[in-house]
Amino acid sequence: MRLGVLADIHGNRIALDAVLDDMPSVDGVVCAGDVVGYNPWPAACVEAVRDREIPTVMGNHDRAVARDTGFRFNAMAAAGVEYARDRLDRDALSWLAGLPAERAAADGRVKLVHGHPEDPDRYTYPDEFSAAMLDREDLLVTGHTHVQGHRTFDAGVVMNPGSVGQPRDGDPRAGYAVVELGSGSGGDAVTVEERRVEYDVDAVVDAVRESGLPERIGTRLYEGR
Repeated sequence: MRLGVLADIHGNRIALDAVLDDMPSVDGVVCAGDVVGYNPWPAACVEAVRDREIPTVMGNHDRAVARDTGFRFNAMAAAGVEYARDRLDRDALSWLAGLPAERAAADGRVKLVHGHPEDPDRYTYPDEFSAAMLDREDLLVTGHTHVQGHRTFDAGVVMNPGSVGQPRDGDPRAGYAVVELGSGSGGDAVTVEERRVEYDVDAVVDAVRESGLPERIGTRLYEGR
């Protein structure tokens, strides 16, 4: 089975379109949360994920938008949350509110969380990935840090596909991954291909300015920060 793996789209429709156009043929796509937040296309990104019936978990921005909950948001993040909340209709907000904190995919071989299996809001970077994070799944998919990476253990693979809409690993290209689930179980049965794709960052910066969102939401994309 071949899966496309997304995380942290963050309302960046232009980056999401570039990723979906670049993605090779797969049997399905999964998402580790934060469909909305920051960038000015929350409704379009929710629609794209829903229309494709992509299994998705709730990120901290998704939760804040749908349930009006607090998080340690800086001014940029808070502005993005308020912008999304004002522009999503009741149906889209209900969909976000109904997203689970974790979910299984691929007949239980894949588990999706946003931050960490024990805490969806915990920032867990690739160098912190451990076999202890795995349960019975062959592949654990995380997001939240916006940093692409994976580690392979005897029990399975822990990965972050990188951020579609706001990379923070110094590479401004949109990040995602393609995973092959082979026969057997554990780490030997999983192959991860980390992928990056260029997109029109200038167009996003212009749209951020026109929307009235903080300009730094756009300009930071040039730096991959």
